[in-house]
Amino acid sequence: MTRFSMRSLCAVLAPLALAAALPVSAAAQTIAVTNGRVVTNGEAGVITNGTVLIRDGVIAEVGAQVRIPSGARVIDAQGGWITPGLFHPQTELGLVEVSAEAGARDNAASDSPFTASMDVADAFNPAGNHIASARVKGVTRFAVHPAVGSAIIAGRGALADSTGAPDSLFADRQFMLVDLSVSGARTAGGARSAAWAFLRAAIEDARFYPGRFMAHPEGDAISRFDAEAMVDVARGTMPLMMRMDRASDIVRAIQFAERYPALRLIIVGGAEAHLMADEIAAAGIPVILDPMRNLPESFDTLAASNRAAATLHEAGVQLAYTTLGSDLYWNARLLRQHAGIAVAHGARWDDAFRAVTLTPAEIYNVADRFGSLEPGRIADVVVWDGDPLEVMSAPTAVLIDGEVTSLETRQTRLRDRYAVIRREGEHGYAH
Repeated sequence: MTRFSMRSLCAVLAPLALAAALPVSAAAQTIAVTNGRVVTNGEAGVITNGTVLIRDGVIAEVGAQVRIPSGARVIDAQGGWITPGLFHPQTELGLVEVSAEAGARDNAASDSPFTASMDVADAFNPAGNHIASARVKGVTRFAVHPAVGSAIIAGRGALADSTGAPDSLFADRQFMLVDLSVSGARTAGGARSAAWAFLRAAIEDARFYPGRFMAHPEGDAISRFDAEAMVDVARGTMPLMMRMDRASDIVRAIQFAERYPALRLIIVGGAEAHLMADEIAAAGIPVILDPMRNLPESFDTLAASNRAAATLHEAGVQLAYTTLGSDLYWNARLLRQHAGIAVAHGARWDDAFRAVTLTPAEIYNVADRFGSLEPGRIADVVVWDGDPLEVMSAPTAVLIDGEVTSLETRQTRLRDRYAVIRREGEHGYAH
């Protein structure tokens, strides 16, 4: 073989070798999820015996008479339910592995001088074990929230999927979190008045950035670096999450929104929000609520009620559900159970299911991609063996970006490893 012909052969083989080395997900594929009760969260409503057709990670067609192309991979729901993936609006997934161990906890920095400039994207670990535990329970997308550290402004949150892939955090700097609950009052100096004063001063620092900092790096409340991070909040291009429960605090939040009309406020917690349901709806402020918080765990939650979700839905509040009362990292997997509790106490099923799928996507301004099964949406699809809000139901398949994901977790691997009973005296391990 001549030198020229060898070079030509290499030129032909190189693209083939590159194609073989590409991950399977890079290859075009068509998947049909069939024979199930399809909850679209869209104009098509619920399709009794439907099919969701997926091409290259995007939903191509949904209906009862979808033609399945030759060569498509078929996932048979076997009469179960086919739904959008769950979207958890408030988690600390990827930030906390073991809450009692400081080295495995990146949700807050109590000794840091920074506030608004803190960014969860810098600490997020997509390989955290609790992410897989949420995925096998149907959670395909989630918001990553910071926790309060040295000041009531906790920093900026992000959005991620539950694949566990290195690039699973798909949108950073999506919102700012501030704590105006009883814990925020303690952080600010001991009283709610101090927390509100700090927030007003921080907003003013951001509104007049950079002019206020020309001669000095410190503003009235926050530094130049933190003020720069708050500019998008002051302009209304980044929502401000207000962590609060007490009805009187919600009244102050509504007044605050009137004073700063550019701000986009979201109430997180809201244990007593049902007492102000009509006012919240009129103000157009979304609420992220845990329907299972029904006990007076503090003076902020004396009016907590299992009926809160139903009341807020009836008033027309844009409402999403969270697992705040359980926790935000390990028990994020229980999101659908909390939605089921809301239904058991008066919420309509479709409102509750929307509160853990499409409404969170709307709150975070990504509903054009997630939260529903409609043509053009990203194919986050979950197949269930029964009603997803029934505690005994479980996913039989979870697709994220049109890819079938693993239903294995650290817990299932431990179960399988130790399920075999060995004879007495036999080693429980292998070299």
